[in-house]
Amino acid sequence: MQGCIKDAPQNPEADIESVTVDPHLLTGNVFIDQINRTITLNLTNEAYDSGISPVLTLSRGASVKPASGTLIKFDGDQEIVYDVTSESGENTKRYTVKVVNIGHWDFAFQNWASHPTDKYEYPVEDAGLQLWSSGNPGVALSGVPARSDAYPTRSTTDGYLGTKAAELVTIKGTPLSELIGIRLYAGSLFLGNFNASQAMLNPLAATEFGEPYKGLPKSFTGYYKYSAGPDFINKAGQVQPGVKDKCSIYAVLFNGPDRLNATNIMNSDRIIARADLQDGSDKTNFTRFDIPFVYKQDASIGKNLMMTIVTSSSAEGDQYRGAIGSRLVVDSLRIVPLL
Repeated sequence: MQGCIKDAPQNPEADIESVTVDPHLLTGNVFIDQINRTITLNLTNEAYDSGISPVLTLSRGASVKPASGTLIKFDGDQEIVYDVTSESGENTKRYTVKVVNIGHWDFAFQNWASHPTDKYEYPVEDAGLQLWSSGNPGVALSGVPARSDAYPTRSTTDGYLGTKAAELVTIKGTPLSELIGIRLYAGSLFLGNFNASQAMLNPLAATEFGEPYKGLPKSFTGYYKYSAGPDFINKAGQVQPGVKDKCSIYAVLFNGPDRLNATNIMNSDRIIARADLQDGSDKTNFTRFDIPFVYKQDASIGKNLMMTIVTSSSAEGDQYRGAIGSRLVVDSLRIVPLL
């Protein structure tokens, strides 16, 4: 009798599953966006200047260039990428490294980029650095057309100074989203990341709020205008007579390095201070706000602070309640530090 044992097929996956960096070199957790193949590093000034040696965990049998543990340095213009090849050799993926080391907190929304395939827009800072995210990546999964104006968050030339600004509009859900009970999408824009892998399983956890912040803030300022849509609907899609939609604009300082999300941004015990816009009603013309941060009594202030700014065209949009057609425009947002 003769037997034949076949070799196991080689793994076709080519993913970077985790990135490990010495915690003393970080001001926030490492974030891997598997959809857009980016790795976001929140580095201390020292780490940025001297470079780091990340340890990578790859798909079984995969290889990467540069190799795991290689020193990478940041000279400003050079793009840092990791090229991963699967064990089988049939698949490759390129991950781009983004470094966050915020030195200012003034946001004018003059520069925007577009997703290469889904075509939604997002604001970028100097050198194309992305600090802001929105619900657009989740909306992309619901089958909207690949056009910037089909998404709830996009740029507009209707800015405070006649230039660009951020436009947030509450839109109707798609036939696919309605199958899982989502009948509208509010326009949203926030400092942090959108974890698309959680978009369908746990949408509230997909919004990962916060970027590293140094010092303590005094106030949150900016300009906005708002018009509520005609009919406020609940999660079941029923019109609620007498209920008017309103916008939401706020900033939160909290202890990191872990980010908060839509499940705990309002009540986490890691929150140190908040600045909330109290008047979310219609504003025909641009209206300036200057909101002082209110610090929690006896709040414990740690070493790794995080700050987020959150804006939405429907204040209850995270619960899929609001008015289709509600429109919020925000511009010239700023966190003013304590002197």
